[in-house]
Amino acid sequence: MNKKIALLIFIIVASLDMLGIVFKIEILRLVFKPLILLSLIALYKVSTRKQINKIYVLAMVFSFLGDVFLLFEGELFFMLGLGSFLIAHLFFIKVVIAWWKEVKLKKVLITAIPFGILVAGLILFLKDDLGEMLIPVIVYAMVIGAFGTVATVLYKQQKTTHALTMMLGAFVFMSSDTILSVNLFYKPMMLFNILVMITYVLAQYLIYKAVILKEES
Repeated sequence: MNKKIALLIFIIVASLDMLGIVFKIEILRLVFKPLILLSLIALYKVSTRKQINKIYVLAMVFSFLGDVFLLFEGELFFMLGLGSFLIAHLFFIKVVIAWWKEVKLKKVLITAIPFGILVAGLILFLKDDLGEMLIPVIVYAMVIGAFGTVATVLYKQQKTTHALTMMLGAFVFMSSDTILSVNLFYKPMMLFNILVMITYVLAQYLIYKAVILKEES
């Protein structure tokens, strides 16, 4: 399989999953949502010219698990999905920090301030609707905020194409998770369902692209 075919498969799989959302065809979702990350892993494998970044692959594997768990309803599956994505983000953070050059803690903390404000604002907005999910959602939001922080630190430090792409991927991932949170806990809307998947797929692709660009630099 070459890179173009793998990319086409990724696009087709993601598109079919989104069609399942728009037209409420559950079988499309059950079949194709788990294939999104599997096809992205295949795309990464055929794209990389260097040794596989095992930490990045682990991030994709846990994203895949999160996708599978969130296909099912119920608090247990939600917690398993949330936990899987939390671990995925920790691996994404590790990937980015490995690209840092020497960074002063003060700069990291300053960069973290706007992300902390965004996380706090989201939690305050949703807190009355979260119930028992308050603490798990706070922890997850802090981790995704940390991902945005470390990706921004990387770009401020290096100003490279791969750093910019990773930062955009982190921002889009934060947007996806924000929309998902509002959709789950505040006001469910069909538009939010499709926006969550569009931003999620875009974020995963941008992160993949950043990893490839870094390997090629």
